[in-house]
Amino acid sequence: MSQLWSSSKIPPPPTTTTTTTGPIRRFGQIIKLKPEHVAKYKEIHAAVWPGVLEQIKDSNIRDYSIFHDPDSGILFASFKYVGTDYEADMKRMRENPKVREWWKLTDSLQESFVPGAKSSEDGEPAWWKGVEEVFYTP
Repeated sequence: MSQLWSSSKIPPPPTTTTTTTGPIRRFGQIIKLKPEHVAKYKEIHAAVWPGVLEQIKDSNIRDYSIFHDPDSGILFASFKYVGTDYEADMKRMRENPKVREWWKLTDSLQESFVPGAKSSEDGEPAWWKGVEEVFYTP
């Protein structure tokens, strides 16, 4: 679970759907995985730290997936946000010491597409590049 929740600089508003439980916002993001670190990345994501998983859930993130294209090295992340205060939830995520430790580990295996991005922990500009949703069907 790499840093996917930066801050207010998120590209065009993600699609929002309303269900009986409230609004759901879908996000998609990309980053490049360094080719020499593919095996390590997969290994650590096969056993994500419990504190990181707990914080993701506590921050109202659901259905979080990361996909890898071995030809381009691109990682594509997709998740749903089901809370009511995205900024506050992402602030709590950034303040979690275990999450920051996880980001340092995963950031070292990645290359950001965002000009000027330094790390997940810095937050601005975002480490993962947000991508625009152009099609969705429930």
